[in-house]
Amino acid sequence: MPFATTQWSLILAAGQRGSAEAEAALERLCSLYWVPVFAFVRRQGHSVEEAEDLTQAFFMRLIEKEVLSEADRSRGRFRTFLLTGCQNFLANERDRTFAAKRGGGRTPLSIDVSAAEARYQRALAHDETPERLYDRQWCLTLLARVLDDVRDEYVAQGKERLFERIRGFLTMDDDAGSQAEAAHDLDMTIAAVKVAVHRLRKRYRNALREHVSATVASPDEIEDERRYLLKTLARV
Repeated sequence: MPFATTQWSLILAAGQRGSAEAEAALERLCSLYWVPVFAFVRRQGHSVEEAEDLTQAFFMRLIEKEVLSEADRSRGRFRTFLLTGCQNFLANERDRTFAAKRGGGRTPLSIDVSAAEARYQRALAHDETPERLYDRQWCLTLLARVLDDVRDEYVAQGKERLFERIRGFLTMDDDAGSQAEAAHDLDMTIAAVKVAVHRLRKRYRNALREHVSATVASPDEIEDERRYLLKTLARV
C-alpha cells in the first residue's frame, strides 16, 4: 500500500496563513485532534471550562504563531509533535486568563465539549496519566474516524444496510447477534454473511493502516505505531 501523505499535507496547508485553504485545513485538524488534547488538558487538573478555553487557545496558537509551518514530517510522529506542543503551551500559558480573550479575536471552533467531557469521564476509570490518556483518546478518535470512512465507502456502494447490520461483528458489540441471525435479517446465506464480515474486517484493517501511515514519518513506523496505539487502548 502506498505511503499516505495526506495528513502531513493537511498540516502544511494549515501552516500557510491568509488563505481559505489554511482555514479549512486548520478546522479539519482541530476536529480530528480536539478530543485527545482536551482530555490531556483536563487530566492536568483544569476544570471543563478552563480545559475548553485552553484547548481552543492552543489550536488558535497553531495558526496564529505559524507553529504548524515548523512541523517536520521527517522528525517523527504527528501525535508526538502535537502533544509536545500542547505541553509547551500549557507551561507558557499556565498563569494567564484565557476566558477573557477566548479565541484571540478569531471565531471559536465549533466543538462538542459535552461529548469530549463525557469521553474524558469514562476514561478516568482507567486511572491514566495525562500522556497515556491523550494517547488513548487519540486512538479512540482515530478508530472512530476509520469506521466512519469505511461506512462512507459502503454507503457509496449502496451497501449501507449490509454495513449497519454486520458492523457489530467488527466492533464486537454485544447486540450483534449471530451470523445466522444476520443472514436471516439480510436475506442472505450464512456463507455469504461470513464472506461479507471477512471483507469488512479486511477493509477496516487496511483503512486503519492508511490512517496511521498519514501521521508517521516513514512506512517503517506504521506497524509500530499501530501496535502501540492498540496496546494503549487495550491497557486498563
